Amino acid sequence: MFGNLEKKEIEELLNSQIIGRLGCHADGLTYVVPMSYAYDGEYVYGHTLEGMKVNIMRKNPQVCFEVDNMQDMANWKSVVGWGVFEELKAEPERNAALKHLVDRVLPIISSETTHLSPQWPFPAGDPKEIKGIVFRIKLLEKTGRFESNTTAAYIAG
Repeated sequence: MFGNLEKKEIEELLNSQIIGRLGCHADGLTYVVPMSYAYDGEYVYGHTLEGMKVNIMRKNPQVCFEVDNMQDMANWKSVVGWGVFEELKAEPERNAALKHLVDRVLPIISSETTHLSPQWPFPAGDPKEIKGIVFRIKLLEKTGRFESNTTAAYIAG
């Protein structure tokens, strides 16, 4: 069965994942890339280095963000959101966004087999020395779909 996600389900999916796909477009080039993120109910927060995605978003801040949970081909949920890229340059905003990212992502990737560098995800020390681009995307519109296989197939033995 196919269907649309309710608003609450859209928010739950955005809050439950840490990897999404960012789509951006400028100068006739569309670019889609996976990224780790944190979501606070209004904004998607990210951190990256200078490169193609940042250059494209600076030219055209209108972006698309997708996240999904795929159990298998017949059981999945997907959310697509459209919004506006904003680079965070002021120290208080950068620090708050970085804290949100670390608080969200670090507990999920930590395990006995994960060995994080002392430099992960950002060098220790003065927050002003953090390299890279800290940004957020204000999601202005969101939609969600799902497929659910509610009837199990019977296989004769």
